[in-house]
Amino acid sequence: MSRRDTGRQMAESGVVPRKSRGQNFLTDERVADRHVSFADIRPGENVLEVGPGLGILTDRLLEASDSVTAIEVDPKLAEYMRNRHGERLRLLEGDALEMEFPPFDVFVSNLPYSISTPIIFKLLEYPFRRAVVMLQKEFAERMVAQRGELDYSRLSVNVYYRAECRLLETVPASRFKPRPKVDSALVEIVPRPSPFPVQDEDMFLEVVDRCFQHRRKKIRTALRTHELMPDDETGIPYLDERIEMLFPAQIAELSDILSQRLRPSP
Repeated sequence: MSRRDTGRQMAESGVVPRKSRGQNFLTDERVADRHVSFADIRPGENVLEVGPGLGILTDRLLEASDSVTAIEVDPKLAEYMRNRHGERLRLLEGDALEMEFPPFDVFVSNLPYSISTPIIFKLLEYPFRRAVVMLQKEFAERMVAQRGELDYSRLSVNVYYRAECRLLETVPASRFKPRPKVDSALVEIVPRPSPFPVQDEDMFLEVVDRCFQHRRKKIRTALRTHELMPDDETGIPYLDERIEMLFPAQIAELSDILSQRLRPSP
């Protein structure tokens, strides 16, 4: 598919790309081939795609699986995909952020930057075998960032807690129409058990969230700001550190102690 072909499809569908929805359509068939190949779809697996757009990935997913579901929020694109694929494709029209995902084994998507964070967090709440997602490169780098790196964030810790994540390749902005301002990247996400113990998951996630809101401040200050500090600080580690300097396992150690002090078992 060329940029000209994409332009023709846009005309056929009546879609005018909307910046607010991050509608940048992939035009390089070789990238689409690799994207679906990385997903390693197995016989009998259910595939979920969010935001199929003009269908460059959907075409290949339907070749790889007999069970493909796509969620599309744009009514014109939904109609275009419905007319193009008929009953071969299970198409759900609506906002992927607001609806329950159907059961799926493999998740494949080219995600707009505007919904990348909530979709990734939502995705991690579901059971699945593998996800391969196209994201803006800077967002992808945050997903795989390590302790002490500039991009290390709440997202980095949450992803590491739930899954193995790696960058597969960078995709230049020139491979999309309209051309975005930044490059993209393909990212693989494979769920696995946490590599460290967590006694109170709710507390762990809350400490991650609250402390990264104040990443440049001492952890003691961040916890006090959100009323997560017990009166007695004795034996609580890392209070004079900044959250960005802690490994995820150390954050779990801290959160477990806070849970014991603030939410003791009856």
